[in-house]
Amino acid sequence: MPAYHAINSDAERNDGRPSSANSSQRGSRPRSARGRKEVGMIGQASWLSSVINLVNTIVGAGVLAMPLALSRMGILLGVIVILWAGVTAGFGLYLQTRCARYLDRGASSFFSLSQITYPNAAVIFDAAIAIKCFGVGVSYLIIIGDLMPGVVRGFSEDAGVLGFLVDRRFWVTGFMLIVIPLSFLRRLDSLKYTSVVALISIGYLVILVFAHFVKGDTMQERGPIRYAKPEGVVAVLSSLPVIVFAYTCHQNMFSILNEIGNDSHFRTTGVVVASIGAAGFLYILVAITGYMSFGNTVGGNVVAMYAPSISSTIGKAAIVILVMFSYPLQVHPCRASIDAVLKWRPQIRKDSANDSPNRSNPLLHSQKTFIKPRADTMGDTRFAAITTGIIVISYICAMTISSLEKVLAYVGSTGSTSISFILPGLFYYKISAPDSPHHQKLMKEDDDEEESDSEDEGLLGGGGLKAGPWRRKILRRLSLALAVYGIIVMITCLITNTLFVVAPH
Repeated sequence: MPAYHAINSDAERNDGRPSSANSSQRGSRPRSARGRKEVGMIGQASWLSSVINLVNTIVGAGVLAMPLALSRMGILLGVIVILWAGVTAGFGLYLQTRCARYLDRGASSFFSLSQITYPNAAVIFDAAIAIKCFGVGVSYLIIIGDLMPGVVRGFSEDAGVLGFLVDRRFWVTGFMLIVIPLSFLRRLDSLKYTSVVALISIGYLVILVFAHFVKGDTMQERGPIRYAKPEGVVAVLSSLPVIVFAYTCHQNMFSILNEIGNDSHFRTTGVVVASIGAAGFLYILVAITGYMSFGNTVGGNVVAMYAPSISSTIGKAAIVILVMFSYPLQVHPCRASIDAVLKWRPQIRKDSANDSPNRSNPLLHSQKTFIKPRADTMGDTRFAAITTGIIVISYICAMTISSLEKVLAYVGSTGSTSISFILPGLFYYKISAPDSPHHQKLMKEDDDEEESDSEDEGLLGGGGLKAGPWRRKILRRLSLALAVYGIIVMITCLITNTLFVVAPH
């Protein structure tokens, strides 16, 4: 039988048996670690900080485009699509939590999973993630440059006298000085305080939209309302990517799983449910109240449609703060993916039956031997070089390009669907196969912990991986269905963007 190329030489002996170091750790680990070896700086983040960072990754300035999507789909269909997009994105996150249990504690990443599932495709996966995160980060800088001149004029009509205050390049440069030190933080958990500030900005925007709806000061300008009948197939398809991609946060999920203090099934699933639930609630609230305020005359940025006032100017400033503190959340996974791409080497699979000194053992003879990837922490020089490269190139792009609509249309269609649906589905389907050596090994490790897991891991149909065979079979089928769904969404969004986004320009 073929064996996977050895990655972590001290994780197991050459004969496939656990090393004494690993053996001594099993049984003494906390239940949340499931007997896995702990590597790297992990286990310090709280459940709340994990939720805060994930919600901040999910909810961005795109929330302000939800009313426009609702105007094209109608309230009924729009709300259904928002809920459906949240469920499918949440299921992708849930599959990531399941996949992480096959890896050493602190070693979870798309690259690590690729190494033991599709090793020679790992570079493609990480390249897609890096490009997607980089493109989103650049779009945040462009938003800052576009909004800040208006914010300055809103606070002072005489700002135009000082030309540099209404120059987008000045503001892009100024805010880069703020995000640079944040981008050099190694741990995602270190950004929890800036994420709190960003969430406060989101809260202000939501309250602003809701307050105008309650006040009714836009009713004179309101157009007709679509409750159940969509505008048309073309209009629905053009708004579909906005909603589907609004939940993309999967690039940071593995970092959250590596850093969370208690990585039990119950706690990590709670992070997913709380984050997706909070985002979905905000999306629906803004979509309905914003749309009901303007009707079919609503634009792509609902805040920009309000009459000039201090509150609306503060709202634009809140958007700037939101995207500013979201930029480092894109640099973090982009850096990790670039590092993985640079380290990638083709792996050779060979027959372990001929090389193993235990080939007389039928159990070992019939299985693939494998070694779990270890978290390979970047050295300081490498870390600084990659981070600097991301910052410099993104700054140059933001200074020279005023719109990334066409690029992001394709990057979002391919990168977001891959990260959210295709990769989680394919990875779990592959690694949880009954004949997978990784699955069999983890099933054995879970034997001693099955009873203790039953206390708090009843969510989503049972506890650990020792749940009933029918539950595992259903989960595998659903994971494959998610991957197929992701491919369909990718094709649909690519066609939609080609016909309705790029072509008209």
